[in-house]
Amino acid sequence: MHQPHTHTTHHDASSGHHHGQGPASQADILDLDAEVLAEHTASITAWLPLHTGPRHIVDLGCGTGAGTFALLDRFPDAHVTAVDASAEHLQRLRTKACARGVQERVRTAQADLDEAAWPDLGSPDLVWASASMHHMANPDHALRNVHDALAPGGLFAVVELAGHPRFLPENAPKDRPGLEGRVHAAADRLQAEHMPHRGADWGPMLTAAGFTVEGERTIAVNIEGSRSEAIGLYALGVLQRIRSVIAERISPEDLTALDQLLDTSGPHSILRRDDLTVRTERTVWAARRTAPQQG
Repeated sequence: MHQPHTHTTHHDASSGHHHGQGPASQADILDLDAEVLAEHTASITAWLPLHTGPRHIVDLGCGTGAGTFALLDRFPDAHVTAVDASAEHLQRLRTKACARGVQERVRTAQADLDEAAWPDLGSPDLVWASASMHHMANPDHALRNVHDALAPGGLFAVVELAGHPRFLPENAPKDRPGLEGRVHAAADRLQAEHMPHRGADWGPMLTAAGFTVEGERTIAVNIEGSRSEAIGLYALGVLQRIRSVIAERISPEDLTALDQLLDTSGPHSILRRDDLTVRTERTVWAARRTAPQQG
């Protein structure tokens, strides 16, 4: 079901940036994330406690469309309004929709969800927010807006990753074992300053916004990467992005070892390793806007 998507994102994402031509763009990494985690995303959409198939879905903070296309696959009668602040992400999403022949089922809306006024989202049956809620400066405001937009009885699915995915074995690289753990710790400290809601328990916040939380599920992701070029590129892109913000926060020795991993033409390149895995957790909360009682 995901094969056409996998094929096209693979070419998008591998077009040039892994030949030492600078870091992958955020859009490239989102495409690789969609490809690598496609099965897990499909399992989440299949788990959602829906009474009937939704007709109108909103994908909040849609990025380049991982959730949008998983939802279109899962619900063939639905159309999706894809909302993101990035014009580049939305353009990529529209291009993919055309390539997949589903452009008639997708509408895009560029919006900053931290703004007081939101675009008119209609009255969706399902709102999906994957790895986007923790970016909100005022998530309580966003949750109330979603509650008010949803049709009575509609469902809100919040999906969050537990930090950046890990790729390397604990004892790697040979001369600086545990490097990835130290790099992640530095990134986590930095992100805690800028994104205090990353890693939050969304259940109490959803309840406070008027939702009834009907389910919570944590999925452990552990994907063997030895046969997947996409996973090497994903690891490269994620670690490049992390390096760009933590270079001054790790030891010179760790920075040297990290740069050797990221040097795609060097002997220690992460793309040359055959022991990569993708390890993370995704948690999904399913919250309903309770329909008013019939008198």
